[in-house]
Parts: sequence; structure tokens; C-alpha cells
Amino acid sequence: DEIEKAHPDVFNLLLQLLDDGRLTDSQGRIVNFKNTVVIMTSNVGSRYLLDNISDDGELDEKTRNMVMNELRRLFKPEFLNRIDDIVLFKPLTRNEVKEIVKLVMRNVSDRLAEKDMRLEITDGALDYIVQNGWTPEYGARPVKRFIQKEIETEIGRQIIKGLFAEGDTVIVDSDGDKLSIRKG
Repeated sequence: DEIEKAHPDVFNLLLQLLDDGRLTDSQGRIVNFKNTVVIMTSNVGSRYLLDNISDDGELDEKTRNMVMNELRRLFKPEFLNRIDDIVLFKPLTRNEVKEIVKLVMRNVSDRLAEKDMRLEITDGALDYIVQNGWTPEYGARPVKRFIQKEIETEIGRQIIKGLFAEGDTVIVDSDGDKLSIRKG
């Protein structure tokens, strides 16, 4: 993850691994990597991806070239030449993040179902979570934290206070300015 932040010794190990298909430790033990797929991630060039993605989510050749030039600038040729393929991932779109929010909320719903409660989330709440919990620079990770902090914690508080009980429906809604959690 984020290979650009790796210590130079890690690159030396990767060169050995990618070149020989094996690593030798300080005690002479050999670990075979011949049938291994090594996947490395990086944020190098992500600013070009975020700035230049089209509305339909496609990347043009100019943007691809800018990212590749940034990779060539940061990584030594002997490292890049050992990599079979470089895959550029497009930033998440608003609709994709909305689907991720639905998945995370489905998990919340499943946990409430274990307590014999139902969860309903309005479109307004979905939009609010996407608007306030997601930034293209950080992907979907902040959305999960946002849901935990703003929704799960509040539902838990209300359950502890006795505002929700078995058989109740928990409604998550928004008027655009804030979230509300109420009994349905």
C-alpha cells in the first residue's frame, strides 16, 4: 500500500523478489515467490486523475501520460522495468459512493435486525452522507467513519436511552442541513 512511501531497503527486497522470484533472509533461508502475484498500490499522480477525469468517469491519454511521467520521476527504471503492468483506477463517482453507502447501511440494518429492529434510510439521508462523508481525494474510507460517528453512535445512544426497542423501525433522514434519526 502506497509503495512510494516505502523505505529504500524495501525497494531492494522487491527488486530481488521481482527479479529472482525468491527472497533470502539474513540467515540464508529462501522463500519462493515464483507463483506469487505482487500487487502494489500508489497515490502517485492521483491529483492528475482527480483534476482531469471526465464526467463519464473516463481518463484521457494526456492524463494517463501525466501519471506515467510522475511514476517515472519517482521510481527508478530498474524497478519500473520489473513491473508487468500498471493499472490506473478511476476515482469513485458520486453514484458509486452512494452504492457504497447503501452497502454500509445494509450492515447497520443487519445488526439492528439482530435486535428485531428495522432500518429505513431516505434518499435525502443517502445524499447527505455522500455530501458530508466523502471527498474524492480520500475515497470511500471516510464515509464509513462518518456513518459510524454520525449514525451508528447516535442509534446506539437512543437504544441505550430506551427510545428504540424490539419491533421498532429506525428512520435515518435528512432535510439537507443535518441528519435526523427517529422512530418510524
